[in-house]
Amino acid sequence: MSALAPPPRPPKVATSGDDEARMFRIRVTQVMATLGTLFGTAWLCTLGAIPAILALVVAKHVLVAILLMGLGLDDPPRCEE
Repeated sequence: MSALAPPPRPPKVATSGDDEARMFRIRVTQVMATLGTLFGTAWLCTLGAIPAILALVVAKHVLVAILLMGLGLDDPPRCEE
């Protein structure tokens, strides 16, 4: 039986020193937005069934948007010269 070779590694992208600070700010923003969403949802769940359902539906969408922000889908495309 033949063995498959693993795929090649993706090329490394050179980053500047400012990129680490930018990524840190993005992560802190993500954590704070997530905590705010969770605490807001928990508070709205204490107000009754209808506000709880609406809060959970909205929170799901907000948390998916935060996840996509972390994956970098909102970044503008970079022009490689």
